[in-house]
Amino acid sequence: MIRQFELVEKVKAYDPNADEDALNRAYVFAMKAHGSQKRASGDPYFSHPLEVAGILCEMKLDTASIITALLHDTVEDTDATLEDIEKLFGKEVRDLVNGVTKLTRIEVQSDKTKQAENFRKLVLAMSDDIRVLLVKLADRLHNMRTLHYVREEKRRRIGRETLDIYAPLAERIGITHFKDELEDLAFGAINPDARESIISRLEFLEHQDGDNHIKPVVDELNTLLKKEGISATITGRIKRPYSIWRKMHHKNTTLEQLLDIVAFRIIVDDLGDCYKVLGVLHSAYRVIPDRFKDYISTPKPNGYQSLHTFIVGPNRQRIEVQIRTQHMHEVAEMGVAAHWQYKQKSNEEHDYSWLRSLLEILENTSGAEEFLEHTKLEMFQDQVFCFTPTGDLIPLPQGATPIDFAYAIHSKIGDHCVGAKINGRMVPLRTLLHNGDQVDIVTAKAQTPSPSWERFVVTGKARANIRRFIRSQKRDQFVSLGRSLLHKGFEQAKLDFTEKQIEGTLKHFKCNNTEDLHALLGEGLNTPAEVIRAVYPNYQTPQKEKPLKSIEAHDKNIWKDKDSAMSIRGLIPGMAVHYAGCCHPLPGDNIVGIIMSGRGVTIHTNDCDMLKNFSNEPERWIDLTWADQEERTTHIGRLYVVMDNRQGALANLTTTISKNHGNIANLKVANRTENFFEVNVDIDVSNADHLTNIIACLRASPLITTVQRV
Repeated sequence: MIRQFELVEKVKAYDPNADEDALNRAYVFAMKAHGSQKRASGDPYFSHPLEVAGILCEMKLDTASIITALLHDTVEDTDATLEDIEKLFGKEVRDLVNGVTKLTRIEVQSDKTKQAENFRKLVLAMSDDIRVLLVKLADRLHNMRTLHYVREEKRRRIGRETLDIYAPLAERIGITHFKDELEDLAFGAINPDARESIISRLEFLEHQDGDNHIKPVVDELNTLLKKEGISATITGRIKRPYSIWRKMHHKNTTLEQLLDIVAFRIIVDDLGDCYKVLGVLHSAYRVIPDRFKDYISTPKPNGYQSLHTFIVGPNRQRIEVQIRTQHMHEVAEMGVAAHWQYKQKSNEEHDYSWLRSLLEILENTSGAEEFLEHTKLEMFQDQVFCFTPTGDLIPLPQGATPIDFAYAIHSKIGDHCVGAKINGRMVPLRTLLHNGDQVDIVTAKAQTPSPSWERFVVTGKARANIRRFIRSQKRDQFVSLGRSLLHKGFEQAKLDFTEKQIEGTLKHFKCNNTEDLHALLGEGLNTPAEVIRAVYPNYQTPQKEKPLKSIEAHDKNIWKDKDSAMSIRGLIPGMAVHYAGCCHPLPGDNIVGIIMSGRGVTIHTNDCDMLKNFSNEPERWIDLTWADQEERTTHIGRLYVVMDNRQGALANLTTTISKNHGNIANLKVANRTENFFEVNVDIDVSNADHLTNIIACLRASPLITTVQRV
């Protein structure tokens, strides 16, 4: 553990004006408060806040942040109160500690809900002071470093939460070394076998290329730049296993086919030298087309600046080269924390437009879990940069459309969008945007969001606003339908109906007003007969009720598990449903329903080849989306796999699927040769992401050459 005087000296080394007395008091206060508490490793609990403070010292944060790190668990885990902290350390530290503490003071029913609610509160807390996020990230980083001391199930849950929330947030505020380490530690917790497999294959490739294939490249680049009179520092590194895994996953390729396993970084003195180095490299080596990115003229939203280029460099190696100044490098590594180190600017002076967009999403979502879903969309994807007609830069995720662009400008512009011009030409609203596009949105006051937009937008803000409108529109329809059903129910029962009678049942159905009750009836969550029995307890239903939300199965092809059937939004209650065997749709896929005469609705994926047979019959199409489903619900996903014809290959396949919680429902060998054999595998999975994860794990195996979803 860091001793008291060592911590103070660390802070004073970069901040001579630090409040030494406050640091000493905080150290002693936290040590006494945690007392004899122990961590899962058996170490004194106080070692954890001390390590968190040490991580923030390395980032050269202000004294208040270091004190907050020391105290961040005292209110939650000891007898200390916020009033004690304010009395001893002031309001600033109290607010920071409170911002970190209240994230864990939640009593909810499920881990999924807890994660979503925690994230919602984290966004609210860091919107007041970004240092709350810095302390929380340092806290999570140290917990991840010691994760091997907890049981496997908990390791996987915390690892997944880290990948979903904390690593993307670290990237958003530009702290690259936090993001890289969090991702790699989480990867090791979730998929230890896949991580070890990638590390082994990297070691094998490195051995093939010689003991050290980075140094000769660095030496040649140094010689080249010195001839041109350019002073530069050049380093090379092999990318982390998770970064390689993600590229294999997204690009559907093998490790050997990736261009950027090794990245070289050239750090120069000033901005002009960046472009001079770029010119020298492009003159000396062949450039790989379409792989150049200029993040200096158009920085990433987190402030990252650098030139990225791919070349066929020394020894005909395909390499990625990043070119930046020393200051750009510090911002790239430290992100928002670099502002305390170099500029000492206040929190309010920085551009946190991305954070404001998260707060807007928060206002338009119906619950914490939906908020988490939309903000994941907002944080995960690579960027494209587009311009308004006045020249304002709008950063958007890859795959964004004019609808995403419209909502990025303002929610009202998105709601009233009727068309778009890209580079002066009218285009469909589902057109994909590219870097440098100038986009002009056409609006009309009478226009409202279309439910079909949700199928092709990619930003959380756009999706949240579209769903908000659909919810309000559907509620009006449900209220109207429910009112009609209730009147008809009383009429058929030949009973008197008055609004006063209905108001007397509101408490029974946990409704605030009669509109809420009508909406429940219209949605099929309750029946008119239940309301009649609430008004007339002695009333007997003439015949057995058939709940409005039941799914009637008319033939053996219809999916009969009612939980699964009800996991689709957009279906009419009572409608027969079955899943198409041609495309095997899974929760998470974009889906569409086709009305089949006498068979109800068949669910297809949006890209299913069979849909072209119905292209001339738009009246048979229904816009559908997956609703939340229970984790125990399973669906069939089909894979085509090509494996080496070697001993243990099939065992490797089945073990990998099993370790990733898939269950093989059917396996058929389609073809077998001397070197390879092909199999079709049907796997029970929970959703599309589950199947995608299994595919990625299989691709990491050296015995498997091809994996494709059928």
